[in-house]
Amino acid sequence: MAFLLVLYLVLAGQRAVLFLTSGEPVAVAIGVALTVLPLLGAWALIRELLFGVRSQQLADRLNLEGQLPAADLPLRPSGRPERAAADAQFPAFREAVEQAPEDWRAWFRLGLAYDASGDRRRARQAVRQAIALSRRSRT
Repeated sequence: MAFLLVLYLVLAGQRAVLFLTSGEPVAVAIGVALTVLPLLGAWALIRELLFGVRSQQLADRLNLEGQLPAADLPLRPSGRPERAAADAQFPAFREAVEQAPEDWRAWFRLGLAYDASGDRRRARQAVRQAIALSRRSRT
């Protein structure tokens, strides 16, 4: 997907240059729009790639410390954890964050619990919080 987005960004950028150099007011306006949209796309791609790299670094650190939660939940045929089992474990992770709100490890494990429960939006928020806290603490 990232490759396809980069290909799109290059092609849109080429078209933007053509529109901008045409001299027609409407074409120049389209060229400006085609310049802005690829820049937004590139920013979003870089942001997501950095999120992936940073979250993997935290997962690796937790794994080295032996604090990465075990992946022992029963799985559905799709490979995703069964929601009822994930929901049963969730309160312990939420309580750990409440007890240590500045601990990136607790936030990261909470993100994993949200993901196992099927709440991807909150999972990403919790992992982003873990990344921010780990960058501040550097421990």
